[in-house]
Amino acid sequence: MGPCAFFGAGFLHPSSALLVCLSGIVVIQFLGFGGLGLVLLLLLSTLRQILPGWWVLLRRLRWLLLSVWLILAYGSAGDALLGQAWLPTHEGAAEATLHVARLVLMLGYLAWLFALLGQRGLLVALMSLLGPLSRRGVATDRLAVRLSLVMENLQVEMPKGAWRSMLDGNPGGDDGPTKLRVEVSSWQLIDYLACLGVLAFSICAISLG
Repeated sequence: MGPCAFFGAGFLHPSSALLVCLSGIVVIQFLGFGGLGLVLLLLLSTLRQILPGWWVLLRRLRWLLLSVWLILAYGSAGDALLGQAWLPTHEGAAEATLHVARLVLMLGYLAWLFALLGQRGLLVALMSLLGPLSRRGVATDRLAVRLSLVMENLQVEMPKGAWRSMLDGNPGGDDGPTKLRVEVSSWQLIDYLACLGVLAFSICAISLG
């Protein structure tokens, strides 16, 4: 899938599309169950494109999600579920479920972002956003490539026991190309308008909760 497929081919610059998606991820953290339901409907409308990447992210972070739920569920005071002292409280379970739902939808949004931009589009977006730092003498090329590789690897299903090799300093895989050419185009008016519109919408969504 080419860059910006969900916004129309070539409709938005990859960096502005990245800002739009990241704004959505931030807004998710302030929504209640009603708002999260709307986000879920939006993700379900593109389920065929994002499901493989979303499933990989959920599998790789399943123990983290479970740990977050248990910590929040047992860390809040209130009345125990079913009147059993060993169970979490009603308040804790509700808060834990809300936070985990936000994290799950955030992972869905990341899968949407990966499908939207692709590796090349994501690299172009990072190079463009880090451009001001590079003009001030900061070496951003290597940082942008590393970030794009990290985000790409998040979508790859790791073989069983791969974490042991990583701890031993043997991540595996073949060496990539020594040179990578990336052409970064300029923003158009539609990119500025889209970012301003998303910013205004984000402020309203956060204020309404």
